[in-house]
Amino acid sequence: MRKQGYHHGNLRQALVEACLDLIQQNGPTGFTLSEAAREAGVTPAAVYRHFEGREDLIAEAARQGYAIFADVMEYAYADGLPSALAAFEATGRAYLAFARKYPGHYIAMFESGLSVNRTPDLASAAARARAVLERAAADLSQHIPAAKRPPAAMVSAHVWAMSHGVVELFARGSPGTQSPFPPEDLLESAIGIYLRGLGVLPPDA
Repeated sequence: MRKQGYHHGNLRQALVEACLDLIQQNGPTGFTLSEAAREAGVTPAAVYRHFEGREDLIAEAARQGYAIFADVMEYAYADGLPSALAAFEATGRAYLAFARKYPGHYIAMFESGLSVNRTPDLASAAARARAVLERAAADLSQHIPAAKRPPAAMVSAHVWAMSHGVVELFARGSPGTQSPFPPEDLLESAIGIYLRGLGVLPPDA
């Protein structure tokens, strides 16, 4: 439990941090607002000055998560350098790195059941994160033969789905314990197979 209290003006963020701790421990439905208040070191009544209910608190945690996620993806993408392929693969690895480093945010974003359209700010943050991967996919799509070229949004959705699947199956808790291969290797090989199918990589690459 947080005993240090909070500085004036930081109650909202203290509650978000308490929410993230509780989400990581108990899941998105495994705590009450009263427990979040207790974790933050404030009275339950103080919570309602900032959030109408638990879902509003989780939505703010998710919004902050998407903002961090977008920054991580932007850094990995690095304006498409040193190549479109390298930048594209880096965004996939960044997904795994984010899930490991920010598990509370990840759960709030992807496992809470909340729609990204719950608030305009949440929708905007989520769209910014998606846009990075879509931009990386658009750059890479220029190297795909026209006859095999799916929409860039579809390419990004495929890689997002692969990344999410590897995280959910093999990178949560103790990474790699459910597979003889590290999650990063699983994702890299899956992306390689996918890109060979599209003609980006030669069959023997």
